[in-house]
Amino acid sequence: MTKRQVVILFVLLALCAAIVLIPLLTIHDSAFGGADGAAEELVGRLDPDYEPWAESLIEPPGGETESLLFCLQAALGALVIGYGFGFFAARWRYRREEAA
Repeated sequence: MTKRQVVILFVLLALCAAIVLIPLLTIHDSAFGGADGAAEELVGRLDPDYEPWAESLIEPPGGETESLLFCLQAALGALVIGYGFGFFAARWRYRREEAA
């Protein structure tokens, strides 16, 4: 990689980090309710005496933050799966070329 490509790569990585961190740090109280909130409400209606046996290790500042973290988790999983498919496809191609 050239020096220019490395600089562009770091700028893009910094931009991605900013896109993730700015909402995470600035949005503190959002009114977004997801499936977890709906499930908690339903359990509360079905069994008012139910007490959860586990709690979150960290509390995100808002519902939007929780959605952001879920999306990041999904993106990371997609990256791992895509890398795996690419790795095995390339390995299969190189082995086929070596055999020829």
